[in-house]
Amino acid sequence: MNVGVLVSGSGTNLQALLDAEARGELAPAQIAIVISNNPSAPALARATAAGKPALAIDHRGMTRQAFEDLVVAALAGVELVVLAGFMRVLTPHFLTRFPGRVINTHPSLLPAFPGMDAPGQAISAGATESGVTVHVVDPTVDGGPILAQVRVPVMPGDTAGTLHGRIQMEEHRLLPRIVREIAAGQIVLASAS
Repeated sequence: MNVGVLVSGSGTNLQALLDAEARGELAPAQIAIVISNNPSAPALARATAAGKPALAIDHRGMTRQAFEDLVVAALAGVELVVLAGFMRVLTPHFLTRFPGRVINTHPSLLPAFPGMDAPGQAISAGATESGVTVHVVDPTVDGGPILAQVRVPVMPGDTAGTLHGRIQMEEHRLLPRIVREIAAGQIVLASAS
């Protein structure tokens, strides 16, 4: 299964996927292309270092539809799209091109704390636990069917940064596992109608 990974930042989740693939733990999935909306994203260098095609499509100055059309064209042949720290909300215009085949990782136990700075939201709310969610993307922010979650306790004295660090450790294990299970047919994604 050819996988396209969309990124915007440093690419730690991408690196977890690349490392899993290098260890043979992603098969039968393979990363076919990495695309960033941020031309200076360090994630692009990670992709290049791993020998993967890496493409920057700067969204600035473009309509959402024009941007998404370019991304769809670049994803030709891709069967699964993974959002790994991709900081753009995808519209139905994009999602209908990959019905039920776009997944995202989010640093909270959705539906709790959607959107930006989920670990900070958890700390501010006095939550005793947070975690990571991998879910199918729908047009809502951090909505869509949940595929898997891992709980992470909020420790006394945690900051958003320390909590996020522990969440990322789980995220880096969970995301490659879910991609492999989808590719192997162990998780069946329903096509959106």
